[in-house]
Amino acid sequence: QVHLVESGGGLVQPGGSLRLSCAASAITLDTYALGWFRQAPGKEREGVSYITRGDGFPDYRDSVQGRFTIYRDNAKNTVYLQMDSLKPEDTGVYYCAAGIGGWYVNWYDNWGQGTQVTASS
Repeated sequence: QVHLVESGGGLVQPGGSLRLSCAASAITLDTYALGWFRQAPGKEREGVSYITRGDGFPDYRDSVQGRFTIYRDNAKNTVYLQMDSLKPEDTGVYYCAAGIGGWYVNWYDNWGQGTQVTASS
C-alpha cells in the first residue's frame, strides 16, 4: 500500500522560506507523477505544482511560478517543495499526492496526511 508522509510545514513571516518533504513508501517515485496541493480554510483543494513521472518535468500554478521549486530525490524516494518569498495567500494545509499527474485532484489516487503552512506576521 502506498504511503506518503509530509513534513516541513510551519509558521513563517511573509517573505520567508520553507521546504516541504514528502517521503514515499511502497512505490518507486519516478513511476508516478507527484503533486503538491493546498487547501485554505473554506476553499477547495488546489494544485500548486507537480512533477511528471519518468523525466520529471515540473509545472507550477501561475501564482507560485518563480517562487516555488518542486524536485524529487529518487535515491531517498522523497519529493520536495521549496517555497521562497512566501505570501499570506500561500497559507493552507499542503498535501502531496501520487498519481497520473496534472492539476485535478481526481487524477491522484494516493495522498499524504497534510502539513500546515502559515505565512503571517
